Amino acid sequence: MIDRDRFPVDPWRLVEKSFSLEDVGVTETLFAVGNGYLGMRGNQPEGLHGHEHGTFINGFHETFPIRHAEQAYGFAEVGQTIVNVPDAKVMRVYVDDDPLSLDIADVREYERVLDMREGVFRRHVLWVTPSGKEVQIDYERMVSFDDKHLSVMTITVTVLNADAPVTINCQLVNRQDGEDVYGGTAVAPRRAGFDPRKADRMQERVLQPQDYWQDGARTALSYRVSASGMTLAVAADHIIETENEYDVRGLIEPDIAKNLYRVQAKAGVPTTVTKIVTYHTSRGVPARELVDRCRRTLDRAQSVGVPALFERQRTWCDAFWDRSDVKIGGHDDLQQATRWCLFQLAQAASRADGLGVPAKGVTGSGYSGHYFWDTEIYVLPFLAYTTPRWARNALRMRYLMLPAARKRAAQLNEAGALFPWRTINGEEASAYYAAGTAQYHINADVCFALAKYVRTTGDVDFLYTEGIDIAVETARLWATLGFWRTSDGIHDDDDDADGDTFHIHGVTGPDEYTTVVNDNLFTNVMARFNLRFAARTIRDMQQDAPEAYRVAVDRLGIEPGEADSWDRAADAMHIPFSEALGIHPQDHVFLEKEVWDLENTPPDRRPLLLHFHPLVIYRYQVLKQADVVLALFLQGNHFTDEEKLADFNYYDPLTTGDSTLSAVVQSILAAEVGYQELALEYFHQSIYVDLGDLHHNASDGVHVASAGGVWTALVCGFGGMRDHFGDLSFDPRLPADWPSLSYSLLWHGTRLDVEITADKITFSAGPGEPIVLSVRGAGYVIAGGETLVVPLHGQGPRIPGRPSLQEIEDARRDDGTFLSASIPTLTSSIPIISDEALAGDDADAGADS
Repeated sequence: MIDRDRFPVDPWRLVEKSFSLEDVGVTETLFAVGNGYLGMRGNQPEGLHGHEHGTFINGFHETFPIRHAEQAYGFAEVGQTIVNVPDAKVMRVYVDDDPLSLDIADVREYERVLDMREGVFRRHVLWVTPSGKEVQIDYERMVSFDDKHLSVMTITVTVLNADAPVTINCQLVNRQDGEDVYGGTAVAPRRAGFDPRKADRMQERVLQPQDYWQDGARTALSYRVSASGMTLAVAADHIIETENEYDVRGLIEPDIAKNLYRVQAKAGVPTTVTKIVTYHTSRGVPARELVDRCRRTLDRAQSVGVPALFERQRTWCDAFWDRSDVKIGGHDDLQQATRWCLFQLAQAASRADGLGVPAKGVTGSGYSGHYFWDTEIYVLPFLAYTTPRWARNALRMRYLMLPAARKRAAQLNEAGALFPWRTINGEEASAYYAAGTAQYHINADVCFALAKYVRTTGDVDFLYTEGIDIAVETARLWATLGFWRTSDGIHDDDDDADGDTFHIHGVTGPDEYTTVVNDNLFTNVMARFNLRFAARTIRDMQQDAPEAYRVAVDRLGIEPGEADSWDRAADAMHIPFSEALGIHPQDHVFLEKEVWDLENTPPDRRPLLLHFHPLVIYRYQVLKQADVVLALFLQGNHFTDEEKLADFNYYDPLTTGDSTLSAVVQSILAAEVGYQELALEYFHQSIYVDLGDLHHNASDGVHVASAGGVWTALVCGFGGMRDHFGDLSFDPRLPADWPSLSYSLLWHGTRLDVEITADKITFSAGPGEPIVLSVRGAGYVIAGGETLVVPLHGQGPRIPGRPSLQEIEDARRDDGTFLSASIPTLTSSIPIISDEALAGDDADAGADS
């Protein structure tokens, strides 16, 4: 999946040994650096030949009215898209006034590195100029984890074999609004054809200049965003270190600033220029105040010193890897890819600090910088188990969105709150409601993440002060969205008759190839969890924290008996099941559709969403991503082993994997039910989604949720960890050719190191409270500082091959009809029917009548 001559294996670094323009967008993503607040794509410092010269700040966005072709009540009204903030990465080098441009330069040595152990991007170039001068250029770029507003870049230029005039041109450039001085586009160009994964394009000016100035080596630009009103300031300090003679020039304009160093370089004498950059943003503070904040950040960085800033970065990374690393024995290639994925999670979430985690982190403009359910289901488990503070911050983002979510629920005639499917500022930004607003399951996903965080950490303080609002308001929505069905009419909420069932209609599950359906299994199962968790939390508060309970009752207007009504709805929740097929239908009518023959669908018609109208897709049994299978994992304690195997066998051949969220879940369930080789195959698809550009859109930014899913696939899939009901359990599925797998977890503040080999699992507990756990049903207690070794007899069941469509085609529906697989008519042009044919058809019709 990767060209190993160009990208050699290195367990701690992603290394590129040769430059190419063919995949420049992908490599910009792969070598991006960020901290969850500020992100810089891996552009070359020359500022040329970029797919997207991107610098992004989490949550910094522009708004625009969504124009629907046909408007209806309640449609999303305000779109939001992330803004490409001024680019500080540019540090151009000229020798004899010839610029370095990698596409035409005579480059004898080239190496680009993302050092994940140190948190630094590096590039080394040996350039021979047209006049034969050998120039060594070494560049470093670091976005600080320690100070989220800070970035440091250094460039060292040495003419090895001659004296020569050297110019180093450091710039701040507003690329968002039009073309820069070198003709590069402000945003990534669209591919031919329609692609909903791309960012929205803004036609009008976005960044309105405010204060800008230059004072010696310090430069500042500031802006206000036209419609959203957000403000931004960026400032840079420059330090030159050399024994060569030099002079300094400057330029400042509203959209560009330059600090130029003209050096009379002696042979072998290096010149180093360091650029310290800071960004500050706000939802409304005047830009001038943000400039003052930039000044203070730069003053602090100068007082600390550049070497200390890099040392702090390494110290931060050491601590991150100590608690977060997952080690795969004997496979340096997988180790490298695993660490790259884990590092992306740090770059996406570590300093989000109460903001969300965008689907692309801060590495690209894909999906317009929006937050989805990705955070709660795919990213938050890693955060909760390794750095709980980050998980708490991510959940606070949802808490802060509750006012907008309450407003949205009321707009859709429901009680409680409805979180937006995609958003930055809390308002729904999905213009296509069928695959957006209708995904009500996001409410349960947020509540599920809240429960996981609390059960992992024991942080009931957060639950009882802010989390309770999320639990109650999401449960209230299910209570009004769903309805009771009885044999003699609509159920009275106080009725408790046997046989009554609770249904949820008109929703879309995780599978976006099946929309607006009744009784989507995933939604119903997760809503059941949501209702029960909210009810249980209220009762626990009443008993264990009566004062917090009283405050919550007053604040939220909790009625007596409200929790009991949620429990009744949960207990009566309809969970679809087909007796004939022995599986859980994805929704009420899913099995009535025809089966899409994926095995014989031409590769050039994938992904389906780019080649078939939604109505075509909606008529078939075909999945964009695992839906029922995801429910089997998240709520696995509610399904038997036999049900999991039957459901996996049915749905796996129907799943396209057109979503990068799918393979990780398929890997986990495949490992659990026994398809060990298939689990490993899906894991490889997950871990190389971006590194191998498997979905051909890595240029738009990192697939952060897939990266989070890689951790879950390792820890929960092959590592066999589950935490149902807050009970920690293990049932490993170590791949046959893996000598070992090890990882660390934090459980209620106590660290637990886990190592799995073919014949045993070893637990080592750090200082803290004892940990209660089970291994394949046997219970154990590990005191702080103790080690426990549990023998393993095998790695679970092993089933060869993979499920096939042929098994489905031989089956009957509940009504007795056979299932059969087919492909929609494939057309490259609209068929034309001749007049003669039409006349013949009319004649035949008359004769038949």
